[in-house]
Amino acid sequence: MNKKQKMLKKTAKRAKARHNKHTPPTVKKYISKGDRAKMLAQEQAEAAAKANAAEKATKSEGEQDVTAESVEQEEAAAQQS
Repeated sequence: MNKKQKMLKKTAKRAKARHNKHTPPTVKKYISKGDRAKMLAQEQAEAAAKANAAEKATKSEGEQDVTAESVEQEEAAAQQS
């Protein structure tokens, strides 16, 4: 290689090293206070909906258990008499 090619190669290596060294900033897009409040309210509403759905599911299971127990008690009473 001649002197000019060596200089170009060295410059290219330096440029590549600078490029590899650079990490893009991790700054996220600004979210206004109102938008953050809306997002928080939406998340809370979703959490409340999930909690209500879970509560209804456990309540319906509890009602099924109560009806099954009452049927068993009625059958036991019928067998005793």
